[in-house]
Amino acid sequence: MTQQQRIIYVCSDAVGETAEAVARATIRQFPAGEVELRRYGHIRTEEEIISIVTEAAATGGFIAFTLVQPELREMMKEEAKQRGVRIVDVMGPMMQAYIDTFNGFPRREPGLLHTLDDDYYQRIDAVEFAVNFDDGKDARGLLQAEVVLIGVSRTSKTPLSIYLAHKGIKVANLPLMPEVKPPAELIPSSERLIVGLTMDPRQIIKIRAERLKSMGLPAVSRYASEARIHEELNYASEVMRKLGCPVIDVTDRAIEETAGIITTWMHERKRSPQP
Repeated sequence: MTQQQRIIYVCSDAVGETAEAVARATIRQFPAGEVELRRYGHIRTEEEIISIVTEAAATGGFIAFTLVQPELREMMKEEAKQRGVRIVDVMGPMMQAYIDTFNGFPRREPGLLHTLDDDYYQRIDAVEFAVNFDDGKDARGLLQAEVVLIGVSRTSKTPLSIYLAHKGIKVANLPLMPEVKPPAELIPSSERLIVGLTMDPRQIIKIRAERLKSMGLPAVSRYASEARIHEELNYASEVMRKLGCPVIDVTDRAIEETAGIITTWMHERKRSPQP
């Protein structure tokens, strides 16, 4: 199998996002190369499984699957064994561990990740909240948010806000600029977590220069100058120090990693009594 023919088949009796996320996380652990993901969702019949396994056998790929229906899962295992195709049961071991440990019994309903339940509507509300209170549009959001992100321009405040919102967390963010005094609503409280975001100035210069370029503006403007960025970072650092808030250096840090740090802090705050 040539490098251009490396294929991972992602199969599910729902949408297939869980298996795809695991597959993509795995791919990122290896040197860059052409790996194709082929996703097959809403699988309902044994014929579909036979077709996918046959294709995987022909191309030399392997299959990552999330099948909650036991008959489909067993069919996948049997067909793969007969045709010599490697398979990865993404959800099965976790479900079995739950059964063995907690004596539970799975509902075996495909697509529960996207069920229109309270959690779903909480995520929708959180996304709307993040949009409405993005970039300091309305200072009232700083009092209503569960998490407030502060930092200079281009430190990933908006994408991080949206990512956390998809986890059902209400996030407001505020850019810090030396010329603008922080609003009175930016006050420490046990009801919200204020997080400062900072970044290596050289990285900010690159990001801002690219931003100006994409807007058709000269990259040598004061906005992307080293002196201006150091001024902003020093000011932001002082604001964060006065607030006593935790600070994350997001230089070369993935949004997912930063979000993981923040959610961990949130859980710790819930477990520990706040003054």
